[in-house]
Amino acid sequence: MIEKENIPMLHFSQDDVLKDPAARSIRHYEANRATILGNAYRNKAIITFCTEDGDVKQVETTVWCYDDRFVLLKSGTFLPLKSILKIETR
Repeated sequence: MIEKENIPMLHFSQDDVLKDPAARSIRHYEANRATILGNAYRNKAIITFCTEDGDVKQVETTVWCYDDRFVLLKSGTFLPLKSILKIETR
């Protein structure tokens, strides 16, 4: 588990970590759910993501919003959506 403030120091691949279109669809659903729960109830999510060098990391934070390219975290940190393996809401 890393601190969200350390994410800007990481490097991410331009390629999507999820190759399966169904898995990508689930990721969008999870991002939307985490955004709704984060804004309405201040719920935190555990985001599992992959860096450019293949390291798998996790961060626990509130998701404020997302689009087709990025997820915006509570600290104002952007995480590339393509790097996210899964998002678990609490």
